[in-house]
Amino acid sequence: MKHDCHYHPGEPAKWHCGECQLHYCARCMPDADSRRQRAYCPHCSKAMRYLGAATEVVPFWHRIGAFFRYPFHTDPLMVIAICTLVPVVAPANLIGLAVWVVLALALFKYTYAVINHTAEGHLKPPPVSVAFTGSGFSIVLLQFLVFFLMAGLIGAAAMLGGPILMMLATAFVILALPASIMVLAMERSVGPAVNPLNLAVLISRIGMPYFLLYGYLILLTLASGAAQDFAITHFPRWAAQPLAGFLNSTFTLMLFHMLGYLLFQYQEELGFASDIQDEDESQDTHQRDRSTRFDADLDMNLKDGNYDRAQSLLTEALKKDRDNPVRLEQLYRLLIARDDTAELYRYHPRLLGWLASRRDASGLEQMVRTLRKVEPDFQLDDPQLTVACAEVLYRGGHCRSALTLIRDFHKRFPDSDQLAPAYLLAAQALANGLQQWDKAIAFLTFIKKRCTGHPLHAQIDTWLEQASNHQPLKGPKASFDLPD
Repeated sequence: MKHDCHYHPGEPAKWHCGECQLHYCARCMPDADSRRQRAYCPHCSKAMRYLGAATEVVPFWHRIGAFFRYPFHTDPLMVIAICTLVPVVAPANLIGLAVWVVLALALFKYTYAVINHTAEGHLKPPPVSVAFTGSGFSIVLLQFLVFFLMAGLIGAAAMLGGPILMMLATAFVILALPASIMVLAMERSVGPAVNPLNLAVLISRIGMPYFLLYGYLILLTLASGAAQDFAITHFPRWAAQPLAGFLNSTFTLMLFHMLGYLLFQYQEELGFASDIQDEDESQDTHQRDRSTRFDADLDMNLKDGNYDRAQSLLTEALKKDRDNPVRLEQLYRLLIARDDTAELYRYHPRLLGWLASRRDASGLEQMVRTLRKVEPDFQLDDPQLTVACAEVLYRGGHCRSALTLIRDFHKRFPDSDQLAPAYLLAAQALANGLQQWDKAIAFLTFIKKRCTGHPLHAQIDTWLEQASNHQPLKGPKASFDLPD
């Protein structure tokens, strides 16, 4: 069943909290450990159930093309080639027979491994080594035992209920055969694979898609038979045998991959959870980065309307990292949205510094107007910040606001080395922005008299001449001279 994230509608959920009855996506749980299927609810701190890819997996009927391409990856092609071509060149004696049996067991082992591999979320085939190394060869004997017990079930039905019960038992066995193969591949146990109740429960949990899959399996089986018959009929015997074996193995891998994908698609209904495993592991490492937990908590509190809590989170974060630009931006936008002038005034030095570093003239203009609602004669206490903000305002066309910030700068900061840059900005705002040339000349004259030791003093006469001629005041000339 598909579940969307509570906080990001349209985003498939990955986790479910039984206590809060909330679903969370990967964005809400960046610190979750999906590989170990471990995460704790951000609201109640209790362990949550991992949903895996159950809510985002594509239905199998949308992946028919992928099923047909599956056997043609490098690993399955190598397994099929070894298991179908080697017996052709093997000697016609006991050694050749032994080789044929071993390779047949390896091929069957690989096909059953495909079900497990796919159900665990691997959409790429398992490696070649799975077919020829390790344990698992007993799966073939278990499958033959299942077939034997199913035949016994049909025989017992015939003995107890006659032809009608035998037909019903046969129909059930044929219908439940794919389910039995899936159970055997996953549990490696004969009992659950032949238990009619267990198989009926599996079919009922999957529902109608199981019967749709059954139809595809019948078509695949018919296609496999037709392709093998064509090979035997139209090719010489030396080529027909390996070609028919190749086609049979290819269609078998398609079929088993489809069975594994059905388990993967309906993992939630079947009581387990797995995720797509073939993606870059760095993505999973990034998702478990604890540093992103804060953003997820902030996002959830904002969407829940817990604005006081969101603001508290931001202020606590800024106590640890005063000038973090991301947190300053988040706090600024939250306070502006809430029209919280008191808190804007409280944090105005850092917020104005952040706006100035972004060259956000409109934001600075709005911020200054807001601050003057709290304090009509508002002025900054930091000369460097004052000049930085005034410059951004001037460059952004807010000349009057820039002049207001610089007003009485020489009285407020008489010994500051920012006096000359501040009054040069004032002169530029008056001349270039407001065409008040006489006032601009007054500020330039003040710099010439008071700031004799400042580097800008050398260009004052040039600016005075420009102002006298009502020409725009240009910025300080660049100098590439190296100090002695």
